[in-house]
Amino acid sequence: MKYLKNFGAEFRKNKPLFSMIAPAFILTLVLSYIPMVGLILAFKEWNFAGGVFGSKWNGLANFRFLFASGKGWLITRNTILYNLLNLVTSQALAIVLSIFITEIRAKYFKKITQSLIFLPYFISWVLVGIFVFAIFNYETGMLNNLRASFGKEPYNIYQVPGIWPFLICAFNSWKWSGYNSVIYIAAITGVDQEIYEAAAIDGANIFQRIRHIMLPCIRPTVVTMLLLQIGRILRGDFEMFYQIVGSNGQLYDMTDVIDTYVFRSLTTSSNIGMTTAAAFYQSAVCFIVIIVVNAIVKKIDADYALF
Repeated sequence: MKYLKNFGAEFRKNKPLFSMIAPAFILTLVLSYIPMVGLILAFKEWNFAGGVFGSKWNGLANFRFLFASGKGWLITRNTILYNLLNLVTSQALAIVLSIFITEIRAKYFKKITQSLIFLPYFISWVLVGIFVFAIFNYETGMLNNLRASFGKEPYNIYQVPGIWPFLICAFNSWKWSGYNSVIYIAAITGVDQEIYEAAAIDGANIFQRIRHIMLPCIRPTVVTMLLLQIGRILRGDFEMFYQIVGSNGQLYDMTDVIDTYVFRSLTTSSNIGMTTAAAFYQSAVCFIVIIVVNAIVKKIDADYALF
């Protein structure tokens, strides 16, 4: 009661502020929290007659079936490995790009370069999927046309699963590194320029200034970005995988992640219970991972922790 009374007083005091936040609050409530009721389907044997609340409970049977079929471990492995690979490559490339851009002295060349590396962020994965198909298509792809001009046989890359992790990682880095570099550029810009000048006077070259001044100063930003990305370690970029790989069953073992598996299960089968179990498992593990990693970071250096 005391809390409600205090909230009422705060509401009357700051009505304009509460009015401004109301649309975002309602949108989050409707789209994120109310649908969470459907998670109980992970513990039920779904049928259309019973619906969400009338279907029969089956405990952890959906989870057992998910992992007993072998798909659970496969999609978990793929999701984690892809996210780790994408995390390292895209963030590392973003840091390198941000350093290069901040060291460019020509004003107009610097703006043009930054705009060009930021441009891929605005290209949808649908178009990227078209680019990939235009490059690697077996019959009319640019790569095979180039091979044919040298008298070589066409190469069907869509039948070689082992190469796709590298292709997906490359396109992910190409699309996201420019966007991520903006955050690091802002962090680098915030470093006191007098520190660089003092180091230059003392004889430090550009590489020494980057190593001993720039990188330590942006470390909090790097750690925060890594923590935010690790929190999504079990969430694959559905659009990227779906648009680049498509419905190619030959590549599923190497490219199938939890998000694509859930989508395909919903569109090809009526086992909504197992699909919900996969989504529930994904969210629960993501939550556990971010809590554990944040606790580790907090123990090492509390200033770098998210909370």
